[in-house]
Amino acid sequence: MTGPAPRPNPPAGTHSADSPSTETPSTESPPAEPPSAGSPCAAPSAEGPSAWRPCAAPPAEGPSAWRRMRMWGAAHAVDDLYQGLVPACVPYFVLDRGYSYVAASGLTLAAALGSSVPQPFIGLAVDRYRLPRLAPAGLAVAGTGLGLSGLVQPYAAVWLLVLLSGLGVAMFHPAAGKAAREAAGDSASAMSVFAAGGSVGFFLAPVLATPALVAMGVGATALFIPPAVLMAFVLLRHRPAAAPTREGARAGRDRWRPFLFLTGIEVVRSVAFFGAITFIELFWIRHLHSGRGVAGVALACFLVGGVAGTLLGGRIADRVGMVRTVQLGGLAAVPALVALRVAPGTLLPLLFAILAGLALNVPFAVLVKLGQDYLPGRPGTAAGVTLGLAVSIGGLIAPALGAAAQAYGPQGVFTILCAVPVLALVLGLFLTEPEPLPGG
Repeated sequence: MTGPAPRPNPPAGTHSADSPSTETPSTESPPAEPPSAGSPCAAPSAEGPSAWRPCAAPPAEGPSAWRRMRMWGAAHAVDDLYQGLVPACVPYFVLDRGYSYVAASGLTLAAALGSSVPQPFIGLAVDRYRLPRLAPAGLAVAGTGLGLSGLVQPYAAVWLLVLLSGLGVAMFHPAAGKAAREAAGDSASAMSVFAAGGSVGFFLAPVLATPALVAMGVGATALFIPPAVLMAFVLLRHRPAAAPTREGARAGRDRWRPFLFLTGIEVVRSVAFFGAITFIELFWIRHLHSGRGVAGVALACFLVGGVAGTLLGGRIADRVGMVRTVQLGGLAAVPALVALRVAPGTLLPLLFAILAGLALNVPFAVLVKLGQDYLPGRPGTAAGVTLGLAVSIGGLIAPALGAAAQAYGPQGVFTILCAVPVLALVLGLFLTEPEPLPGG
């Protein structure tokens, strides 16, 4: 009788049930420890619960505010160039076509009506439907309408083309304001680049238009068609991507009460701003008795201060909060305007022109972003009101300041403007910081 078959030798690193408990150390690594709670890679892999995915490399920092927003800032500059071209061209329609002052003011009214009345309704459409081509289409319409206005003869045709140009501006602002906010994310500094673009365009309008109008007459408006068409093409081909935002950035209820107070602040700011740019040159010439050259420098100083204030306001808001920034702007505007009104000579007031423009525009970009935060479900509507309707209302009130100038001179206008920001200060007391985002 044969004995039991010999057992096969166990594989290296193992032992049989009745062998001594000596074993070769295993070369296998122990199961990976799970990452700590909250880690972005704390999830089991498909190999089993004891295996964990390796952490991916941390995401690279997003592009700077300037790189994200430069295209929208440039587009806003081109768009608002056509808003600034209307008052720059009006005197030459008077000189070349013999228009009366009433007819000339009618062109300004056409531009204001075209750009202000439709904007809230266009904003509603932008919020309800995806209209990615509306902003470039608005640019093309604004430039084409204004450019053709100097080439036609009948007053009715000129008026309608200026109205059409204003409608193009109205098409641009809500769509671009919504898209720019998506590109800016939660950064007020980034949004200030977009807002400052509008100030730059308004500043460049008389600088670029005056030499051409002097040399060629009102037919020179045709020279300003290509920038709009080119920028519209660029937007169509290279639409900037949206910046990453915290989850829930579009959630939340619409808060109409603080939004109405914010709209009132933007109207007040616009009244002060348009009143200043309308009468600042006359203030220098007729009250300070300067030459036309220095008066032109005063307007440039005020507008440059406005661009700087728009950019500075975004940075301040990222540090101290949006509501406080709006209140600081109103508080700083009062002494700056008072100093501009009472400063002697023709050169010292130039400093206060810069400071006044800066203070009045510190809240500008912040109001645009804050309005969209108050109406998180309607960013296009909010942009249409803060960038369009409220700003245009400020321009529509300018004729009332003209009546004051007729009675009391341009110095009387600046006396009134010194008190205007006080109303913005009072309205600012009713603003509240936006509700925190879900999970933020």
